[in-house]
Amino acid sequence: MGPSSGLDLLVLAERAVLPGGTRAAALGVRDGRIAVVVDLDRRGDLPAARQVLELADDEVLLPGLVDTHVHVNEPGRTAWEGFDTATRAAALGGVTTVVDMPLNSVPATTTADALRVKHDAARGAVHVDVGFWGGVVPGNTRELAGLVAGGVFGAKCFTTPSGVDEFEHVSPAQLREGLAELARLGSRLLVHAEDPHVLDEAAEQVARRVAEGADPRSFALFLASRPASAEDSAVADVVAAARELRGLGPGGAQVHVVHLASASALPLVAAARAEGLPVTAETCPHYLTLDAAAVPDGATQFKCCPPVRSAQTQDALWAALEAGVLDSVVSDHSPCTPDLKLLQEDGGTGDFLAAWGGIASVQLGLPVVWTAARERGVPLERVVGWMAARPAARVGLAGRKGSLVVGADADLAVLAPEEELLVEPGSLAFRNKVTPYAGQRLRGVVRSTWLRGRRVDGADAGARPRGGLLHAAGGVVEDGPA
Repeated sequence: MGPSSGLDLLVLAERAVLPGGTRAAALGVRDGRIAVVVDLDRRGDLPAARQVLELADDEVLLPGLVDTHVHVNEPGRTAWEGFDTATRAAALGGVTTVVDMPLNSVPATTTADALRVKHDAARGAVHVDVGFWGGVVPGNTRELAGLVAGGVFGAKCFTTPSGVDEFEHVSPAQLREGLAELARLGSRLLVHAEDPHVLDEAAEQVARRVAEGADPRSFALFLASRPASAEDSAVADVVAAARELRGLGPGGAQVHVVHLASASALPLVAAARAEGLPVTAETCPHYLTLDAAAVPDGATQFKCCPPVRSAQTQDALWAALEAGVLDSVVSDHSPCTPDLKLLQEDGGTGDFLAAWGGIASVQLGLPVVWTAARERGVPLERVVGWMAARPAARVGLAGRKGSLVVGADADLAVLAPEEELLVEPGSLAFRNKVTPYAGQRLRGVVRSTWLRGRRVDGADAGARPRGGLLHAAGGVVEDGPA
């Protein structure tokens, strides 16, 4: 580098999580990108920087996390969540890239026009970089080309009712129709995979039990209404669809199972991958850390679909991550207004069968997962891979997001991994402060977050949004304010 090639930011870290492992490093930033990464003892070879960030001895430098499963809900249900609050919460949690789900906003992101509505709502309001998923619903196959051209990273469908009327679930034939079109377009299909027939049978059995006096506040009863066999059956059909459509399009029939919670579905995913099918799957912090046996009756803040399952299932999910059967850990941040949770402490019924299902955690994913990983002897580097590098690669942003490499966006998180964090609802930046992690003591405090070389912690409700809108081709549709 010549004398005119000064740096905007120089970060000095005794511990930096790099693709090759954790080591002492100096990282230089220019024009929002990582310009150089060298051993810390070579920092004297670097040009001057306008700003120097020297990490404390108890801090570790991480790439900004990439959360590809966030329900922002704006517009239409902004009382549930919005771009400002969701992305401020993400920044506070070390997340620098989110990809927004096509529901529960109104309109749902199932047409190119609806995508433009999303862009209008997000423009100038996001504190981190934001991309978008489209949606596959009955009858919108012809809309998928416009969505892909508009920059979505893929499209999601439900095989069972989604919970909102404007986002209908698809039949097996409609799933294949959408998957074939997305394959032709070089894109991917995301699937909420639960078999509606299995769920209907389970619901009938549960309804009979309630009629006989069973308590709808019972978490065990709710668990019986969403058996793992529903996931297993739907995942088997997803794999069959990928096999039937093998060879379509430039990348094959790419299909991704979201929020997998069934241990017995894991062999299906593993076999599909061994067969060479482009089938991937993710899981979430709540499935890795919450135990169904410990969920109190009436504690509807724990409700999500699929549900939290057993400690044995947790063990299987962790093993699948280690083996590469599961490729990422994402939040499935799915908040609602507190009244929809029917919380007993707020005067509600605590009815698990009637409450809205969804867990809010975009701000807490890293400490939740790291706390459990630490107890299991899983190193921080693995956690970063599951929550940054792998989700970035899955949406085509490898080399741009999720890793500290030259040429990548300078998206950084500074973590104090041993510092204790008490989860207090008042400290949460997402709009509705309902979370099953309230009162937990976790390990890992994110002390600062940087987006393309600029600090964007989001702690201040009046902080200026600096995030941009991402296009699947790798570009920024609109950059944030200077």
